[in-house]
Amino acid sequence: MAKPKFKTGNKVAYPGQGVAEIVGVNKKTLSNQTITFYELNMLETDIKIMVPIHKANEVGIRALVDEEEIKTLMEILNKEDVVFDKQTWNRRYRGFVEKIKTGSIFDVAEVYRDLSLLKFQKTLSFGEKRMLETSRSLIVNELSVVKDKEVEKVEEELEAIFTENDPEEKE
Repeated sequence: MAKPKFKTGNKVAYPGQGVAEIVGVNKKTLSNQTITFYELNMLETDIKIMVPIHKANEVGIRALVDEEEIKTLMEILNKEDVVFDKQTWNRRYRGFVEKIKTGSIFDVAEVYRDLSLLKFQKTLSFGEKRMLETSRSLIVNELSVVKDKEVEKVEEELEAIFTENDPEEKE
């Protein structure tokens, strides 16, 4: 039986959904089998989710980023020499969806960076615009909780990275 890695009150990242607080670690008996669940409350949407603790790694639940990981995250976001291959928007979109699903903040940061830079070169498809918004929201909400800063402040800091990289702004 898996032991809980997190405890009540911990905040964790849930892939594709954002930051959640563990509001309980409870046992439930289903068809004569007792399973221990994390009871999560999504901070942004107030949705309740129950995840069996033995499936938590598989689902991708992870601890929030620390200071060292934030440095790595910022390095990813500040990387300017990103090469975009000539694949179609839907193939690119599928790749972005896969990265978001991993739950890795670094993969999400690559999606956010790539789409933020790509929008200076071409018009993003509707799906790409939604993906940009999703990736931005996931990063902003996690950094807001970790740094204990208002969402708006974190959004401004991230937007500043790409305003600096905007070729139109440099002229």
